[in-house]
Amino acid sequence: MDVSLLIKHRLKELGLDQKDLAAAAQVTESYISQLLARKKAPPTPGRTDIYEKIGRALRLPSGELSNLADLQRKEELRKKAAEPPRPLFQECRELILRKCDSARQKELRRIFEKEPFGELERLVTQKLLDVAQGVAREELRSEEWLRLMAQLSGRSYEQMRVAILEFLDTDVFNLSAATWISFLDPIIDSWDIDLITFGMGVVLNRRLAAGSLKRFEFAEQQPPRPFAVEPGLEQFLQDSALSGDATAEEIEFLKALKFKEKQPSPIYYYRELQNLRDPLHFPPAAQTGESG
Repeated sequence: MDVSLLIKHRLKELGLDQKDLAAAAQVTESYISQLLARKKAPPTPGRTDIYEKIGRALRLPSGELSNLADLQRKEELRKKAAEPPRPLFQECRELILRKCDSARQKELRRIFEKEPFGELERLVTQKLLDVAQGVAREELRSEEWLRLMAQLSGRSYEQMRVAILEFLDTDVFNLSAATWISFLDPIIDSWDIDLITFGMGVVLNRRLAAGSLKRFEFAEQQPPRPFAVEPGLEQFLQDSALSGDATAEEIEFLKALKFKEKQPSPIYYYRELQNLRDPLHFPPAAQTGESG
């Protein structure tokens, strides 16, 4: 059983129609109709509240509908995995470049046009999409934000909720000019990238996003050095008479003790363990209130 079939089944059992379900989910009746007709894929669970709203209306156990949708989407993605990715529409590239820092537009345009949807263009596009989707995901439950977005795009509140659900499922290979104009264009004011470090900055519209600036850095990191155990601690741990009853938390504390020149003996660690356990070294928190 898939999502549309389960919803149809419950609607029939409860004597409800698509209009009732659309009102409960705060989306358009057209969206519900297309979802039930399988003309639209079920939205990604975790990115939307629609399954929670529909589940309550259909009196389904919590999480049942979203779990089913997750399985259905994974199966559909598996079938499409062999399909080669398609490049972005040319008009979408123009919209992305228009938001770029003017001093870097010419150089970036040359790089973007060198090959269809190359590595740098994919990197920039994916990051801009991530940022805009992150804002939409955070604000999805905000009626004020949704109404503002609806006003900016000339949609109704219910139409905007439907559009947001579809936008949150958009990936970098299917980003259209219409999606950019509806969401990325109003949310993102500008962006810039350092072509040496690939550090990227994204300036957001203050009216639509809580933080006005997002920065992303791509930097080389040194691998962590192997943790060296002090010789005295190693001997302490091997001697069950000294460390036999030490807990994992206490051992981690002893491992964190570092010495530049001295090399403590096993007895030192034994005494540290006793100090750690001595209640005199850890007075209880001050009591509040007055005694009777």
